[in-house]
Amino acid sequence: MAAEIENGKTLSPEQIAEAEKYKNEANEFFKKKVYDKAIEFYSKAIEIDPTNAVYYANRSLANLRTELFGYALNDAVSAVKSDPSYLKAYYRRAAAHMSLGKFKLALSDFEVVSKRRPNDADAKKKFVECNKIVKKMAFERAIAVDRPEKTLAEMYQSLESISIEDDYSGPKLENEETVTLEFMKELMQWYKDQKKLHKKYAYKILYDIDAYLRKQPSLVDIAIPDDGKFTVCGDIHGQFYDLLNIFEKNGLPSETNPYLFNGDFVDRGSFSVECIFTLFGFKLLFPNHFYLSRGNHESINMNQMYGFTGEVTAKYSSTMADMFTQVYNFLPLCHLLNNKVLVMHGGLFSSDEVTIDDLRKVERNRQPPEEGIMCELLWSDPQPQNGRSPSKRGVGCQFGPDVTENFLKKNNLEYVIRSHEVKDMGYEVAHNGKCITVFSAPNYCDTMGNKGAYIILNGKEMKPQYEVYEAVPHPNVKPMMYANSLMNLIM
Repeated sequence: MAAEIENGKTLSPEQIAEAEKYKNEANEFFKKKVYDKAIEFYSKAIEIDPTNAVYYANRSLANLRTELFGYALNDAVSAVKSDPSYLKAYYRRAAAHMSLGKFKLALSDFEVVSKRRPNDADAKKKFVECNKIVKKMAFERAIAVDRPEKTLAEMYQSLESISIEDDYSGPKLENEETVTLEFMKELMQWYKDQKKLHKKYAYKILYDIDAYLRKQPSLVDIAIPDDGKFTVCGDIHGQFYDLLNIFEKNGLPSETNPYLFNGDFVDRGSFSVECIFTLFGFKLLFPNHFYLSRGNHESINMNQMYGFTGEVTAKYSSTMADMFTQVYNFLPLCHLLNNKVLVMHGGLFSSDEVTIDDLRKVERNRQPPEEGIMCELLWSDPQPQNGRSPSKRGVGCQFGPDVTENFLKKNNLEYVIRSHEVKDMGYEVAHNGKCITVFSAPNYCDTMGNKGAYIILNGKEMKPQYEVYEAVPHPNVKPMMYANSLMNLIM
């Protein structure tokens, strides 16, 4: 039977067969985790039959897997519109809403499914789990309203009250001193052997990093000497063994080997605790030669969904997870290298009027908002065409080469470095060389097959050199092991 499309025309049997052929090819790419190709072939099927809810729902899931949450949401909405009785479309829309931290909207979709399938235990389970998240977040907001502005050390128990068990043989901070290079070397080996840092020292690092970050500006100026080397790394996402590989290839951080890690230290990968304590430890050891930028995953919504909160709770406690939320609020949002190169996690802005001085004035002690300068620093992405477009992620904006050029001219800069996106070679040079992406998590989530990269700069010329590397083996612990169970159910 011929299918009818929106303009009143009907599809021929040949067109229906061709659309199904593209869908089946897309499904094969999806099974192989080649999501970009899957999206391409689902799109071809949609071009032929733009009213087929299955095609939109399938493409929505492929977009979710590549973290294009905005596109995923648009596809799910189209699927619901094409066939309001197709319940999988509501699951896809719920997943997209959850990925964007919009849990109440996700709950509405689960409610639709559970009402239409009152005897479906799986549908009921998803509704109940999502409802728990909504209630928990409402409770957390309620008790956080009048929270006094205190440091972690002032808010939580003293370190003296935490005893060290006799059988603990791991790294120690004697007399509660700050970290040393020897401690950091022991810590990385301890973590490499899949052992846990004692909670007393974990708390000590968190207390110290909290006190330090509070004193930092939202934009940090970095001066690189003419003969100095400086390394910029992108997303790590809990891939601890690949982090170790960077240090093995490029040398440990030191006063003569400074680093900047450009956000998204945690989530997805299941060694996020090991990553963050290693990075925080080096920040304390070399505060003026080791730098950390906030990413969009250094936020409570992302952490609750993509694993960091679950991992911290499993390895330590929910109290420590709350501590990380506070610490992340004080991470700097961007760095200015030699007054020439701006480094941020996401990208540029929906306004042409933003200046470096505006970035210095951003109030960062909060969860990322859904719009404005702070949001865009963490979430925006470049696009090949001029102008701006709505974000493919559903947050921030997409900006073209002309936007980059105008921003650089206005602020007397040479180029920008950002992260935030998986790239096959670990990096990408766009916008006539003026917008560089670096991504340092190779074979992201053990599925993407991409290489990792970092950028080396010389202080005099500031010309980027790219070091590319493959993923290294890690213990048999799957990515997303600690992610919210509901996310795994619908993804």
